[in-house]
Amino acid sequence: MRCYTFEVEIEQDEDGRWGAAIPALPGCATWGYSEQEALETLREAAQAYIEDVVEAGDEIPAGEPGRMEAPAVSVFV
Repeated sequence: MRCYTFEVEIEQDEDGRWGAAIPALPGCATWGYSEQEALETLREAAQAYIEDVVEAGDEIPAGEPGRMEAPAVSVFV
């Protein structure tokens, strides 16, 4: 099993909800009523995204090595 860590872009919308996306995984974006909820749903979305990539036999996009200052999510495959 390998761990992949991806940097996250997260911001609060005018309506109070939080949007989160992983730039390295095109289309992998979610939202939540709190920052924590947005990050958790994004982690779940990233897990599904990577599992689909593996199932299709495609190359997994490179995650970020080492420590990051920005929020990040990790998935295991």
